[in-house]
Formats: sequence, structure tokens, C-alpha cells
Amino acid sequence: MNVSICGINCTKCELRASCGGCIKTNGHPFGGECVVALCCRNNGRDNCGECTYDSCRLREQLILEFNALGIKDMVKITGLNALKGTYINIEYTLENGQKFKLLEDNKIYLGNQISKTGSERYYGLAADEKYILVCEYGVGGSDAEIITYRKRNL
Repeated sequence: MNVSICGINCTKCELRASCGGCIKTNGHPFGGECVVALCCRNNGRDNCGECTYDSCRLREQLILEFNALGIKDMVKITGLNALKGTYINIEYTLENGQKFKLLEDNKIYLGNQISKTGSERYYGLAADEKYILVCEYGVGGSDAEIITYRKRNL
């Protein structure tokens, strides 16, 4: 079995051909940084399996940071997933019509999608070792708005 730094079984991943594997790439799948691999290295671990999900310091800290934002209509965050930037890097539109993205497509972030209470919209959460992002959007990432994007409280 080919297990990654984060514990995912790479043989079952549909992206394995383009990834390169975080063990082979030393924590740089898809050529980008992986926040989970970085966390393991910074804590002297070879893989995330040496921590339990509940005791992962990075996940634990990020969950606290997301919940401390006090965003109206956002339920309490209890879990985060490793997510490739291309899946969560949605486009935002400035008042002048210019479009831009905030995340790196080939980076692995910790994040989640949460239904906005009393709405058909969602909150998208993403964070790495330096920044935290919460956005709001409709189905398929439509009409995206940045709620907060800032340096993390380290």
C-alpha cells in the first residue's frame, strides 16, 4: 500500500498520476507546498499517522481560529480536510469587473465547505501556515465574496 504523509492511500486517489506523491516529492505534491506535510516536518513527525486527527496541532489551531472569527450564520467548525488549491481556488470579481484568485492551484490547504445557516449559499474555508480565508458563494462557486482573508494569529 502506498500511504502518503497525510495518511491517504495514494493507490485509491484519482489524481495519483499528476500528484507525484508527497513522500516521493518530500511534501510537495503537484509541485506545490502541502500544509499537512509542512506541519509534520515542523513537529518532527514523518507522517500525520503519528498524530491522531484530534491531536493534530495545526488542525486544532485552525479550527479555533475559524470559530473565533464569529461569522454570522456559520456553524461551529469541527473538522478540516486537506484540499488541493484547484478545487477551492474560486474567482472573485472586483468592482471594476477585474477577476482574481487568492490561492495557489498546486498547494494543499486545510479547509471545508459549510452551508450558510438559513441560506442556499456556502462558506468556503481555507488556510495554510500563514493565511486564513473565509468566503461565501453560491452553487459551483458562483457570486463569490471574500468574508475575511488575513494573516493567521501565530
